[in-house]
Amino acid sequence: MNSPPWLQKKLIKPEQLENKILELRKTGKTLATLNGSFDLLHAGHLYMIHQASLQADVLLVALNSDASIKQYKSIRRPIIPLMYRLEMMAALEFVDYVTWFEETTPCALLAKIRPDVHVNGIEYGENCVEADVVRSCGGRLHLVDRIATLSTTAVIEKVRTCG
Repeated sequence: MNSPPWLQKKLIKPEQLENKILELRKTGKTLATLNGSFDLLHAGHLYMIHQASLQADVLLVALNSDASIKQYKSIRRPIIPLMYRLEMMAALEFVDYVTWFEETTPCALLAKIRPDVHVNGIEYGENCVEADVVRSCGGRLHLVDRIATLSTTAVIEKVRTCG
């Protein structure tokens, strides 16, 4: 299956990431990153992604691979395979680029990218797993409030109880 044109324009394969970041840096634009599985994309995700897009000139969203999600969430996840999650993320107007990573944390990826700002949910706090690498590269964290009723876990539970 061929990927849709909106994905082709925004997708950066992991092996192309360092070159693309160098290109972006040469333009003088600031770079924000956001990572996650974004399985069952919902309005809470959209809020966070939009808030991330306001933090810099360019927003790069990095998705956990399917294998990564299986390792840190559950063998039954993800619900939506990576290719479709990439397509949905790339379809969002306020996302400039998408990529993915195989590890369970984005730390190695963030060390390569060296974002100006890394965005995370407030529930992970100032000392989140990404904090040290982001700060050591000269970046800052921006924490976004969570909309409690809009989580993937809450959506899954609601679907279970409705059926």
